[in-house]
Amino acid sequence: MENKESFTSKFMRTTGRVRMIFGPAQTSSLDHPMTDENQQLLKEQQAQEKALWETVTRADGSSYIVSRKPE
Repeated sequence: MENKESFTSKFMRTTGRVRMIFGPAQTSSLDHPMTDENQQLLKEQQAQEKALWETVTRADGSSYIVSRKPE
């Protein structure tokens, strides 16, 4: 019976070889402050998303979001 190597094993072996040539992926710390440009982009994205959804609050205090009706 032939022992075939799984696709996952082949993939992991190949990426291991690539890491030996190019090195590990670049990482940076997560606790640095956002740049002004990124803060502005985040505010724009949040405004766009807020325009698409509406928060509905029930009498018991729980809430959920629904799609806004086109006006």
